[in-house]
This record gives sequence, structure tokens and C-alpha cells, in this order.
Amino acid sequence: MRGRTPVLPRCEGRARRYPSQVAPFLGLPDEITSQDWADAAELVGVGHTAALMRPDLPIPEPFKLVQQFDLVQLVAPESFGAEDPAAVVLGVEDVPEMLALTELTEPGPFRTRTIEFGGYLGLRSGQGEEGKLIAMAGERFRPPGYVEISAVCTDPAYRGKGLATRLVRAAAAAIERTGARPFLHTGGTNTTAIRLYEGLGFTVSNRMKVTIVEPVAA
Repeated sequence: MRGRTPVLPRCEGRARRYPSQVAPFLGLPDEITSQDWADAAELVGVGHTAALMRPDLPIPEPFKLVQQFDLVQLVAPESFGAEDPAAVVLGVEDVPEMLALTELTEPGPFRTRTIEFGGYLGLRSGQGEEGKLIAMAGERFRPPGYVEISAVCTDPAYRGKGLATRLVRAAAAAIERTGARPFLHTGGTNTTAIRLYEGLGFTVSNRMKVTIVEPVAA
């Protein structure tokens, strides 16, 4: 999956968003003008939603607020990664199983083309490629010097075995080989996950809001 063509966002003025089959995220400048909001509305389209990941901000016309929730960002300690010989690289042929697993576990948005972000690893119930997909983790955002670990999830029937931790470490090892530092996000009210990651040595680096917005008809 490495060496792939990067997923490019769609653009309108200074607004950016990923293709909807890849991810729901919308990007706007730090200082947002009324024209930026108008461009974003054109980019998203009436009847569709998009997600902003940033500190709390007022939502003006031509958008309406659909949902908002807290998000915590955590950064991995140095030299955190550890290879896992049982982890397998997931590809486009695995997407139906990945969609089923994320629908069951709800780790965050995962869509038919999300795998294009790359770096997805999985564990199966059998040996190597055998058996059903029971846990996975991948990569998403890549700010300079960092790579996000995303879509960390485990089939409920297999929880309590440390599978997610193994995959987070395996994903981190691949990220560290590129010279970048791993980080991840979890819900601000998910105290269990926050305690787990802090127990692994992660430190909270940011707190923000996920704001789901939808353009309204003129």
C-alpha cells in the first residue's frame, strides 16, 4: 500500500473536502470568511453532510448544525511501534469485511474508498490469511512529521485479548519506519479508550470538536 497515489481532496475556493466515498471531512482556513462558507456549501451540496475537526466554532448560513461531539487527540511515545508477524496487509479485496467490521464496532467513519488512505493491517481468526477479519487498524491524516492511526476496532466476540493494542503497535512500527510519529483520535467521552492509550504511553496533545454540518437550500 505504500508508494500509492495520495488521496486528493476536491476544492472550491479555499474549501477542501475528500470524495464522500473516502471520508466525510471538510477543511476550511483558520480565518474563515463568508466566501469560504459559501464555497464549502457548494462543495458539499444540499442534502449532504460533512465533518469539521477543529475547536468549537459558530456555524453561519448557508449551513445548519447536525451534530457535535468532543474529540481527544493523543500522540504515541517515541519508539512505540512493534512488529506483529500475525498482522496481514489489507487490500481492496478485503473492503467488504472491513465495512462489516466497522459497522459492527463503529470506530469512526469508514467508507468504500477509505482504504485508499493506506496502511491497513488486520488480524484474522485463523492463521495468516485464514478465517474472518476480527480486528483492524489503518492510517489516515498525514500532517508534516506525523501519521494518524485510524479505524482501530475489534470484533466484540474477540475483545479482551489485546488485539487492538497489537495492531496499534504494528501500525505505529510502519509509521516510525518512515520517520514520522504516530498519533490517533478517540471520542472525548470514551474514557475507557483514553485510559487504554494513556496506559500505553500516549499523551493528550489536543482537544477539539467534531462538527457535522449540512448546507441548507437558499
